[in-house]
Amino acid sequence: MFSRLVFGLGLLSATALVHPALAADARTLQIIVSKDKQSLAVYDGTEVVATSKVSTGKDGHTTPSGIFSVLEKQKYHESNLYSNAPMPFMQRLTWSGIALHESNSVPRYPASHGCVRMPGVFAKKLYGMTEPGIPVIISDGEVVPQPIDHPTLFHPEAPAPMLLLSDVELRPSMPDSPGTPVQVAMNDTAAMPMPAAPIAMPQPKPPTEPISMLITRRTLRETVIDIQTLLNQLGFPAGNPDGLLGPATVEAIKAFKTLRPAEFTGDRSLVSETLLKSVYAATGKGEPPNGVIMVRQAFKPIFEAPLTIADPGLALGTHFFTLHAVDEKAGTADWLGITLQNNLSRETMKRLGITNQESSIISGRPIARSLSRITVPEETRRRIEALIAPGSTLTISDTGLGRDTGEGTNFITITRG
Repeated sequence: MFSRLVFGLGLLSATALVHPALAADARTLQIIVSKDKQSLAVYDGTEVVATSKVSTGKDGHTTPSGIFSVLEKQKYHESNLYSNAPMPFMQRLTWSGIALHESNSVPRYPASHGCVRMPGVFAKKLYGMTEPGIPVIISDGEVVPQPIDHPTLFHPEAPAPMLLLSDVELRPSMPDSPGTPVQVAMNDTAAMPMPAAPIAMPQPKPPTEPISMLITRRTLRETVIDIQTLLNQLGFPAGNPDGLLGPATVEAIKAFKTLRPAEFTGDRSLVSETLLKSVYAATGKGEPPNGVIMVRQAFKPIFEAPLTIADPGLALGTHFFTLHAVDEKAGTADWLGITLQNNLSRETMKRLGITNQESSIISGRPIARSLSRITVPEETRRRIEALIAPGSTLTISDTGLGRDTGEGTNFITITRG
């Protein structure tokens, strides 16, 4: 599926390969665009394998900063927004019109209508390196992926060795009386001969398709899904748990509240924290979670599950992780992480219940601090660790699902529009 890629050195000035790169697996690549330097770097792990000058969006047509991935590739594409302008070697980042593509005008200052322009020779080379799904980071300032090891990050569970015994001599350890051997029940060894040497049982083939994950704060949608699920369990038919307040859900909530009038005195909201806690208590679930992890594979939702975020009044920040390598036998995973600056507006902070974002943005070790505040249930962790493969990604963000995340995308996080 993944071809070995060998690149020459005859590229344009301001475009270079650090060395004749040999990338064995396109899944482990990531592209980082720096808007302040008007440059693009292709990383394989921590190693830069290709660089180029670029031109991003000019005033009035700013290229959004954030976390993207290649959604679609076309060797020749015409813009449906700007008079059918040609966009050769187009690699789409959003369905709303942002892409990487070749251009004859790459002055190394912002000049485009929002896309990322690249010189022709490099655009063609990059097109040959990538596959749909590889991450593309567009940052206001230069960022560099760094190795990170943290217990919150996912890793494969090391398989337990399963060996069949070889020929052994059974000897008594505590005989009933001196000279009396211990009696051992055995099958007919003539009918079932024991193997001469240990035989390793075949292990399941590790997954090959990367997954995309997002850890964020729960919103009204996740809260309603929980309420619908639990009300159904309690015998109040709330309909399909879809996060929508349809007629069946509204009637189920009203019926539940009617049986507990004392708990909802003065609570005029249909959906509230009081309702969520009451439904959780009624089903014996304890305290409701305040975070969620969502998982996609091949641009399609796979599942989502609740988790807990400690100190919810403190912003998590925006962090992005890529899984570069996995050792199934050792049960280890090599993760790389970056932090993107993402200043939240006062309105966003109020909506999310955040009172402090200063210490989580860039200073110190924001990645480690954010990871340490996240608790993933063990059942969810095991499910994810059975799916991870090289090229898998994890985004941590306060702002959740952006408007560009939808059908046919991974998780898109805009840090500056």
